[in-house]
Amino acid sequence: MSLSAARIVVHVAPRARRTEVAGRHGDGIRVRIAAPPVDGAANAELTRFLAERLGVPRRAVTIVSGAGGRRKIVQVAGLATGAAIHTLLADGRGERA
Repeated sequence: MSLSAARIVVHVAPRARRTEVAGRHGDGIRVRIAAPPVDGAANAELTRFLAERLGVPRRAVTIVSGAGGRRKIVQVAGLATGAAIHTLLADGRGERA
């Protein structure tokens, strides 16, 4: 079992048309979320999306800071920070039709 955990700064844009990585944003990654910031819906969608994109169980993704704001620090168990960022940005524009 790996003890590494990635820490990623994520800037969230809720109420987007679809959930997708939109590229870099300052010191972090911008993620558009297709959910409103109401009752934790945007946070739930963010953790689901990151887990799916990074290929880890949903329980491995935790918002450790900023749950109530747009700037969040997300921890991903089992991955190195550099590898997680590279994976998110590699095809960050979403699936191509």
